[in-house]
Amino acid sequence: MAAESDVSFSGTAAMTSDYRYRGMTQTESDPAVQVGYGLTHSSGLYAGVWGSNVGFGSSLELDPYVGYSTELGSLASKPVLDVGLWYYGYPSASDLNWLELYARLGFADTITVGDSLLASVNFTNDFFGLDTDAWYLNLTYSMPLSASFGGVASLGYTTADDYDFSDNASGDDNYIDWKVGVTYSFASVEDLSAELAAVGTNIDADTNPYKRGVETGAVFTITKAF
Repeated sequence: MAAESDVSFSGTAAMTSDYRYRGMTQTESDPAVQVGYGLTHSSGLYAGVWGSNVGFGSSLELDPYVGYSTELGSLASKPVLDVGLWYYGYPSASDLNWLELYARLGFADTITVGDSLLASVNFTNDFFGLDTDAWYLNLTYSMPLSASFGGVASLGYTTADDYDFSDNASGDDNYIDWKVGVTYSFASVEDLSAELAAVGTNIDADTNPYKRGVETGAVFTITKAF
């Protein structure tokens, strides 16, 4: 049995003006409350669950996950490799459930002290329960701007077999998403932060049912970690 000190607990609670998943709204551009809990072992193994309200098929998304994270000390930059499984669960719409594999490589102090660069690759053979292959590639960069402010930028690419993201019979089976934002850490409250970001995609909003939920829009999120 592992000693108590070998396992650490962490969690987050957040409120956001719009739950955007890879640039697309999941709440019909309405607010969301999101909570996550996780356990991490000193070996690098971790597991947890994350949840949010959604605006389609089910009122709740509940996602368990498990993974392994380790520092690649043999490389001079000592990047962190993170691999795992993420299960997207919709309790009252189980036909939408799907499992995704992910691999991430994180680099610290790439351009300036305190910044980070995260490259990730995700794959599933059951995209949104449709029994189709899908890939997601993403690069996210964050950096401190001052003691309290920071900047974040993200660029992602999704492709899915036999899927029309524009919903206009054009065969648009791929799209790009982006985010550019500013973060703020509250000095008066430990582990409380806020983010204001522009989030969007290149999906045709004229034909996609989400309309403005795929266009570039402002998203405000406040998060408490514990």
